[in-house]
Amino acid sequence: MVSEEGGENRALQDSASVHAQLDLILASPEFLAPERGRRFLQYIVEETLEGRSEQLKAYTIAQAVFGRDASFDAQNDPVVRIEAGRIRRALERYYLVCGSSDPIRITVPKGGYAPHFSSAEDSSYVAEISASQNRESKRRAPGQERAVSYRDLLLPIGVPALFGAMAILALVRPLEAYLFPPETSPAPAASKSESKVRVAVEPFVALGGSAQGPDFVKGLADQLIAKLMKVESLTVLAPGRSGAETTGSFFSLQGSALIEGTILHLHVRLINAADGAVTWANQYDRDLRGQAILDVEDEIATQIAVTISNNHRLNDAGADP
Repeated sequence: MVSEEGGENRALQDSASVHAQLDLILASPEFLAPERGRRFLQYIVEETLEGRSEQLKAYTIAQAVFGRDASFDAQNDPVVRIEAGRIRRALERYYLVCGSSDPIRITVPKGGYAPHFSSAEDSSYVAEISASQNRESKRRAPGQERAVSYRDLLLPIGVPALFGAMAILALVRPLEAYLFPPETSPAPAASKSESKVRVAVEPFVALGGSAQGPDFVKGLADQLIAKLMKVESLTVLAPGRSGAETTGSFFSLQGSALIEGTILHLHVRLINAADGAVTWANQYDRDLRGQAILDVEDEIATQIAVTISNNHRLNDAGADP
């Protein structure tokens, strides 16, 4: 029996391949993570490859990566949990946008900080299906086997009858085409992808000198990409992708954020790339006291995604021929 962890074990045994995959991810412009998030990912991967995955707790990570001292309390300072959530989203986006064919997949399962390595060559699933099919054939009832044998007896009769039916169809089809000429087929409709509205989530601008600003706007952009991709009528483009390279309607989602003390001021706007007109705009103000930044990002991104998916101007643009 093939172990379900076969792919992970093989990847763990080949630490050089995992290191090469980590370098590939960190060097990719599609891996949207701040510098401290990159240090976080590199630390947990290297610790796991060294066999110290059981020591990857919030306390040890906060001291090794984020410079916290021995008084660190994960309940009052959720920095490790927030960064882990951001890295999970950044890895999901990387493999979705450009890393789907990479030989090794690195993920950070929820509920912990130890990364998971899986190989694209893992065949455990195929072996499991094959074993399941063998078990099913052994459980087959005797009556089923007799039914197959009965059909085998009818085979000599069925084959001549089949050829006879084919000969009759060969004579009838030309007459049917003469009496009932086919109707002219309509012009092919535009493909489903061409009828979708393109939306590019551009990098948001962090205003002011707050240290939280750059991390917040990057995390918010990741959340927006993930949520807008679930809207069936939209095609989400990577940041910086030009709408001129695609057909159909194209919109750009832009914004800026300013954090003053514990108060967040966020301005978001949706711009029609065809004429530069602002299709929709809104301001979001939040008090960050007692709230995790990750939760604020998720709540605002959800509101924006719902508003855009219900925007009648975008729906009308996608319906245009």
